[in-house]
Amino acid sequence: MEIGLFIPCYINQFYPEVGKATLQLLQKYGKVTYPMSQTCCGQPMANSGCEKDGVEALKVFYKNFKDFDYVVGPSASCVLHVREHGATLYPEMSSLVPKVYDLTEFMYDVMKDDTLEASFGHQVAVHKSCHGLRGMRLGQCSERVTCDVSKQDKLLEQVDGLSLVKPSRADECCGFGGTFSVSQPDVSVRMGNDRLNDYINAGAEYITSGDMSCLMHLDGIIQRKQLPIKVIHLAEILASKAINSNAKNSQHVNAI
Repeated sequence: MEIGLFIPCYINQFYPEVGKATLQLLQKYGKVTYPMSQTCCGQPMANSGCEKDGVEALKVFYKNFKDFDYVVGPSASCVLHVREHGATLYPEMSSLVPKVYDLTEFMYDVMKDDTLEASFGHQVAVHKSCHGLRGMRLGQCSERVTCDVSKQDKLLEQVDGLSLVKPSRADECCGFGGTFSVSQPDVSVRMGNDRLNDYINAGAEYITSGDMSCLMHLDGIIQRKQLPIKVIHLAEILASKAINSNAKNSQHVNAI
């Protein structure tokens, strides 16, 4: 299959290792192409109440990804923006939106991958981002009486040596919220501190998530306070063996 690799702008700028790990995972399923002219999806404008100003970004997204069988990105928040607002703001995207997936749901729901060969010998807590949990239903929300499976937990259970740590408040917001952290920094940091204390008290060595934006916020607090915990994107854990193996084989990605 032809897979378009969607790497959000902040990951491209600050966390390229997450993009590389996502590539390594997707190469297992088909031919992966990274369109070099892709840009921001327009989510920051929408979060700021200026969603129409992001239409041009959606047009670029459509031009880059319209011909792929699937479009996959390692960010539930960016993928959710495209899926929920793309066709409304730019109707031509209606044919593309159903093909856009977050990495977690692509691996769990589409490929149904239960043959991961990853290894990560640490105590890990999963941060369930608000967009991933409540927007994309990647797991169970405490306010909903359902039996939703935590797709991220199920993928991580395949990782050798990894021990999942359960915090006391598994689906609480970290306080990032995109531009919320800029407009309400004191509240944002207080919420981040609460989450970190919960993860540390539960014995986690690492916090992982499908949203690097949440981890970026938490890591900022970790670095400033020199807390005894680290962050790592879900893709980096799931691709832990693939990255080492493919580095030796010098695999490359197609670019257009």
